[in-house]
Amino acid sequence: MVSEREKMLSGDRYDPMDPELVAERKRARELTRQFNQTGPGDDEERAAILEDLFGSSGEAVTVEPPFRCDYGYNIHVGESFFANFDCVFLDVCPIEFGENCLLGPSVHVYTATHPLDASERVAGPEYGKPGTVGDNAWIGGRAVLNPGVTLGDDVVVGSGAVVTEDVPDSVVVQGNPATVVKELE
Repeated sequence: MVSEREKMLSGDRYDPMDPELVAERKRARELTRQFNQTGPGDDEERAAILEDLFGSSGEAVTVEPPFRCDYGYNIHVGESFFANFDCVFLDVCPIEFGENCLLGPSVHVYTATHPLDASERVAGPEYGKPGTVGDNAWIGGRAVLNPGVTLGDDVVVGSGAVVTEDVPDSVVVQGNPATVVKELE
């Protein structure tokens, strides 16, 4: 029998109230609570908490509190990752960041989504679509990456953009929905 966790990770519809998933979310909330209560000089403590929380991470990872996520173990960040204050990652499916990624304040990355049919949605199942960010990305403050979006390498996402579709390498996107406004050399 396939567990609700296995369904969630594969992007199938799952029951978010499954006891295993509820316990895993509580664990993530406790770790983020601890992380968010650290002081400005508590770099080693922050690094230890993120190592316990994230699925994997490279060297030189900085996340400014406060930070929120659903599970944590689905978050994978590369070398030289920086996330400014108030970022939120809804990681029911994997979220993967390449190397040298910079996130402005209040960047939200969503993998969680719900059925469009109201009767099915009210019944409670959820599902997810993974998100991927390539190397050398810069995501401006208050930008949102929707479920299933992939950003290529060397992408710049303008502040406040809502990214609803994949973005190719070496472009600037902005707006709602985000569109390419410039190609980079």
